[in-house]
Amino acid sequence: MPTLVFLEHHGSELQKGALGVLAKAASLGDVAALIAGPGAKALAAEAGSHGATKVWICEDEGVAQPVPQPRVDVLAQVVEEGGYDTVLFANSVLAADVAAGLAARLDAGLNWDLTDLEQRDGEIIGKRPALQDSVYADVGWTGTPRLALFRAGSFDATPTGGGDPEVAQVSPSYAAHSTAVTLVGQDAEESSGPSIEDADVIVAGGRGLGEPENFALAEELAKALGGAVGATRAVVDAGWYPYSAQIGQTGKMVSPKLYVALGISGAIQHKVGMQSSGTIVAINKDPNAPIFEFSDLGVVGDLHEIVPKLTELIRTRSA
Repeated sequence: MPTLVFLEHHGSELQKGALGVLAKAASLGDVAALIAGPGAKALAAEAGSHGATKVWICEDEGVAQPVPQPRVDVLAQVVEEGGYDTVLFANSVLAADVAAGLAARLDAGLNWDLTDLEQRDGEIIGKRPALQDSVYADVGWTGTPRLALFRAGSFDATPTGGGDPEVAQVSPSYAAHSTAVTLVGQDAEESSGPSIEDADVIVAGGRGLGEPENFALAEELAKALGGAVGATRAVVDAGWYPYSAQIGQTGKMVSPKLYVALGISGAIQHKVGMQSSGTIVAINKDPNAPIFEFSDLGVVGDLHEIVPKLTELIRTRSA
């Protein structure tokens, strides 16, 4: 399948989710990538290491700002020039807008919230969670080009050992409406450490922490592990922690190597956001908490006594 993957980048870094989608596509066949924005050319080699045999780059002034419509124009042009019948995206605010705009532009089918992709009897089949992630449904397309938007954390961004890709410059032609929007400013939240989308380790807190001040327990443990802090919807709704840290059906989907749940009951709405984690460790004083049903390691006890000792032990061993 002639496949194209949209690689989103911020500054000088390609997004982990997009690289994961690229690596997955490379495992199915020949794949190309598109990088649009300042510094795109410098990132072509990294795209090649994750499986792209060809990298289309566009550093035109029209894509200097992180707005979707100019990128839709660039993608539509590359799809036509390269003859791609499949275009893949890793979910983000920008990528979702670009995917929707491209679907409208090309009158193409877009499947979203996918978690996997496979070839079966010569056809491309996607996997999409349904019924609150209790089952997975096979989805397909009735025509080409096929567009797919993947849930965050669906694939590991593991280098495939590819060589230097062919690099092709794109000289775009923009529609009049595509250049009508100008971004007048950006405000970035100040933070330290990895984001919950990119972290290999996440320490998440729930109502069992007791009060917002006790999130310091999660923060100290996350710091010792070199990870990020997450939260359940209940605690962010209560104002205990920022919404940017919410994990779950109405929050962010994460897939770290290690997920430590502190005082989290394990409701289905939270489970769907972290169930693809590599190893899940739960600490809860309620032995009947649902989270123990899908945890790899469960500790029944008072987290206020356990977590400080665990944090100190990790610091000692790290030193």
